[in-house]
Amino acid sequence: MARQTNTLFLEQWLRTNIGGISYSGSGHSSLSTSSSSARAIIQAWSEIRDSLQNQTFNPLILQSLKTLLNSQASLHVADPQAKLLLSVLSSRSYDLPSESYPILLKLLYIWVRKSFRPSTVLIDSAVDVLSHVFATEFGLKKSPSFLAEGILILGAISFVPSVSESSKIACSELLCRLLEEDYELVRLGEEIIPDVLAGIGYALSSSVDVHFVRVWDSLLGIWGKEDGPRSTVPTALMILHLVEWVVSGCIKSRSLKKIEAFSQQILGTSKASYVPFALVMVAAGVLRASRQAANGQGLEFVSRLRISAENQIAFVAQQLVSETKGFITSDNDPANSLLRQCLSLALARSGAVSFTAPVLLCLASALLREIFPLSHLYMQILQFIHSSGSEFDTNEIKRHLDSTLFKEAGVITGVFCNQYVSADEESKSLVESLIWDYCRDVYSGHRQVALLLRERNNELLVDLEKIAESAFLMVAVFALAVTKQRLNSNFSQEIQREKSVQILVSFSCLEYFRRMRLPEYMDTIRRVVACVQESESACISFVESMPTYVDLTTWQDFSSKQKMGYEWSKDEVQTARVLFYVRVIPTCIERLPAHVFRRVVTPAMFLYMGHPNGKVARASHSMFVAFMSSGKDFKDERVSLKEQLVFYYMKRSLEGYPDITPFEGMASGVAALVRHLPAGSPATFYCIHSLVNKANNLLSDANALKADDWKNWQGGPEPCKKILELLSRLISLVDIQVLPTLMKSLAQLIIQLPKTGQTMVLNELYAQVAESDDVTRKPTLVSWLQSLSYLSSQAKMEVFTSKEREGKENSASSGTVEPQARL
Repeated sequence: MARQTNTLFLEQWLRTNIGGISYSGSGHSSLSTSSSSARAIIQAWSEIRDSLQNQTFNPLILQSLKTLLNSQASLHVADPQAKLLLSVLSSRSYDLPSESYPILLKLLYIWVRKSFRPSTVLIDSAVDVLSHVFATEFGLKKSPSFLAEGILILGAISFVPSVSESSKIACSELLCRLLEEDYELVRLGEEIIPDVLAGIGYALSSSVDVHFVRVWDSLLGIWGKEDGPRSTVPTALMILHLVEWVVSGCIKSRSLKKIEAFSQQILGTSKASYVPFALVMVAAGVLRASRQAANGQGLEFVSRLRISAENQIAFVAQQLVSETKGFITSDNDPANSLLRQCLSLALARSGAVSFTAPVLLCLASALLREIFPLSHLYMQILQFIHSSGSEFDTNEIKRHLDSTLFKEAGVITGVFCNQYVSADEESKSLVESLIWDYCRDVYSGHRQVALLLRERNNELLVDLEKIAESAFLMVAVFALAVTKQRLNSNFSQEIQREKSVQILVSFSCLEYFRRMRLPEYMDTIRRVVACVQESESACISFVESMPTYVDLTTWQDFSSKQKMGYEWSKDEVQTARVLFYVRVIPTCIERLPAHVFRRVVTPAMFLYMGHPNGKVARASHSMFVAFMSSGKDFKDERVSLKEQLVFYYMKRSLEGYPDITPFEGMASGVAALVRHLPAGSPATFYCIHSLVNKANNLLSDANALKADDWKNWQGGPEPCKKILELLSRLISLVDIQVLPTLMKSLAQLIIQLPKTGQTMVLNELYAQVAESDDVTRKPTLVSWLQSLSYLSSQAKMEVFTSKEREGKENSASSGTVEPQARL
């Protein structure tokens, strides 16, 4: 809250309240960061005094004035020094250079603001001098800084309590005349806007109110004039905090007459000259001031003032909605864009306001078009690339990322959600549709831009994704608000499920931008998934929103040349969306009919099993596991589909193993199918057969290498060892009808291994069988293992005998005799 007693230089306080945006420039209005020594300051005063006494202008005086100005933060101008400055200003002995006037006025301003009780006689004298200067010198030497410092000192004098009423009126009159006649100078030097606004603020806070409404008219109308200053967000924010400062002072001093005039003539009427964005910021400043006052004093007139401010914001919002047809159609008017930005910032900084439909719509439009303008940026980038083929200028996006508007996106989202909670059903449905459509647009647009920029302008893509990540946070927070409002007993189950599916689809579109574990997101997911799980129709609706196989593997909007180069596995935005579906569908798979799973899910599931990203491939295997584990009844079409899928599942998995297929994913799929297929299913036999063939191929490749690490099983090929490990685990899982086939195939594989490998595999099998408590298959397995051990030992003996015979033959041919032969 701006307390007038603690604000020494109002213009500096205004600069600190615009979100770090600097109004630095070459003019004297900028806050200087340099500081002169005490000796230099004394010397500067001495040179000014000497020049005045000698009645001659020394060029060094200008440097002396600059020395004083550079020390304004620590400089104290007493009455004698102020008198000296006034003498210089009023001297007719020499002609002052134009550059000296703003500095002299700034030094006088420092005197007025820092003096505890400036001499009233000297103040009255200053008013006369200033009137003379602006009557005789300003017309010839006018400049933006001259105007700004004049408005600043005039406002500051009118704000001093001890100044005579006549002097205050004279200052206010001159200030109004400068604003009305020379406003175009503000446009020429926009760095002076904080000083101009500060002067206006001082004048509005003066104890006299002769020109009170006239000053307000200038503040609200100057921005709409043809040659007036540009309307910008930093200016709007300064207006907001200026009004906060002024109104809080009026409330504290109980200036009821001013408050009444302000409420009726400024907020209560809408003059044609008043610029809408300024009106909105004025109303927001009132809300900030009235909120603090109401918390501390509970004054009735403050409540009336607050109501007037809220009504003014609602009125401006209604006008904007009417003009832009509710934001449904495209609106590229810069004035409307600024107004949306100002409305959102005003509400973010002024706190909660009563719900009105136009305000809610304005906030929605500001979020989607101004704060997260992704659709607009995508369109610009695509048009630029296709038209010129050169690099897109990233400065626009970087400026947006650094803007106050973007940095306050979280607060604006909170205000938007509060408005939504209080909204009527029609307004809620409208903004919900806007948000969900926006999610789909972002998904579509970012896919195109990401594929085009991935190799050519990664910096631009990174900046775009910063905006998109924040947009995702906004959608997540809004979706939680929708969930709390819609998923309750006040609405039918059908409506609840419809809203849940809409949220899930929207989340899928933005899944690529989810870079953190957000509590609001997790809470929403849990609620909507629980709702969808309860209904078959909701499950089908969600699953059928998944991109089709054709959509996943081709890109319809690309030119033919680009379409030929499209690789689905490199489309990261699409992959993230599919991954979302693959993770959510298993939670509701029990309700999903088999024919829908086969038609919609199966193509994508098998496609992404071959994705080079292991996380994506494992998720696809998990989807297969979920389906195989679902539906315990063996009499429906689900069982038939399960058996059909196994054949392609094994083919798809093993053809990508070990390069692409993750072993853990495939192992979980195999374990699921042998557990959940009917006993003796041909699909189970096919699974065992496929695994054995793959193991044989891997063994053949290893044998062909004849490497030492193959002979030493410890360093043997991992893919082959993992397949053997999987087959070994299956002896405890497969049904009794399949077990003999598995044991025979596994025995044939083990016999082919090097002797070290045979020993290790047999030891693992012995341990596995020993731990088993399956009394049905354990005797069979024990007998099988004993036979297998015997065969393994026989194979070893044969190898040893063969090697011994070969050694003897080699010795005989070389004419040598073995030691045993000589015995």
